[in-house]
Amino acid sequence: MPRSLSASLLALSLAVAPASSAQTIAIIGGTVYPVSSRPIERGTVLVRDGKIAAVGAGVVVPADAQRIDATGKIVTPGLVNAATSLGITEIGAVAATRNQSARGREGIAAAFTVWEGLNPASVMIAPARAAGITSVLIAPQGGLLSGQAAILQLVDGTAADMILRSPVAMVGQIENPQPIGAQSRGELLLRLREVLDDARTYQRRKADFERAQTRTFAATRLDLEALAPVIDGTLPLLLEVDKASDIETALKLARDFRLRLVISGAAEAWMVADKLAAARVPVLTGAMNNIPGSFASLGTRQENAGLLRRAGISVIIVGNAGGGDEEAFNVRNVRFEAGNAVAYGMTRDDALRAITLTPAEVFGVSNRIGSLEVGRDADIVIWSGDPFEFATQAEHVFVRGREIRSPTRQDLLEQRYKALPPDYLRRP
Repeated sequence: MPRSLSASLLALSLAVAPASSAQTIAIIGGTVYPVSSRPIERGTVLVRDGKIAAVGAGVVVPADAQRIDATGKIVTPGLVNAATSLGITEIGAVAATRNQSARGREGIAAAFTVWEGLNPASVMIAPARAAGITSVLIAPQGGLLSGQAAILQLVDGTAADMILRSPVAMVGQIENPQPIGAQSRGELLLRLREVLDDARTYQRRKADFERAQTRTFAATRLDLEALAPVIDGTLPLLLEVDKASDIETALKLARDFRLRLVISGAAEAWMVADKLAAARVPVLTGAMNNIPGSFASLGTRQENAGLLRRAGISVIIVGNAGGGDEEAFNVRNVRFEAGNAVAYGMTRDDALRAITLTPAEVFGVSNRIGSLEVGRDADIVIWSGDPFEFATQAEHVFVRGREIRSPTRQDLLEQRYKALPPDYLRRP
């Protein structure tokens, strides 16, 4: 190995070592966007023991604090991408690296806990984090009820270290009948209603079930157990659905079973924004694409996120359904989705909230992440400029109060080829 390459890799490996969690850090002079309150010009964010200790314009900085000058820069909470397969898929085309799906029984895999297949050493994590993504939702895919989702914080460590909360949602869909061999969306909905009704009955008659004194249920015991918090309203049902009429069907389903519903995809949600707002149903959607991905999304428009937010809906910006941005290598693109939403009518404050505090609130982790408030985890990004601009860089990224400098594959490749002799490519 060339000596210069060895030295470069040593320097990068030393940068990976995290700072002590007991360190006090003061980020001073930047424009601070707490998200939960108004921006602060020439503000200070004080971090102590991995938590935010103070935020404001007149914060007294302890003499022993490490100071980071953010003058002329923007300081935000770490970004949250709420629709990813990060750490559970490495290469989409290679089956051995995909851990986001379970076979289940006839399309029902409610008991599947997708985080059990998490790879904390995934090479996709470092590029996402280097782009300002500090937390993600990982969701299962496939079937009618795909399984349970979790929220991760992108710390260096084990899978247990990374899992912030699990489960945060039960994931399903009522748009594509093929995975369970159904002939229509109506049959798909009928199947889902049957399973939910069985789960409700199972909770009332567990003892009878154990004595084999109940009718045959449409799902396994483990799946019925996993659906208990969905039936009692403590765990949201995250349904992927694009078509306006299907969204109305999902709303009726939620009313009938008293479910906490969250809609994802939602290409035509703007058409039924008033009904979503009245039902207080959050929506996960994107703003990058304006070309329908299927007949169920003919009403796709890039103004969707802005229209939904103006209707009073809690909007979470993610990659567009069918657009590929849910792939692990595109996790960092969520800030560009937010920028596009601004270009098509969403306010900048709402767009930033849609990739920070709103997903944290919807999935029950706002006491830890999503805003710069005293007592929250110190997930902080210092940006070279407007976070929604392509040229802007995340200059410092903190997760739980530790600045993360883990080298990405791109970093390692750059160092490798910088170390080669100038005439290397011209040699025979």
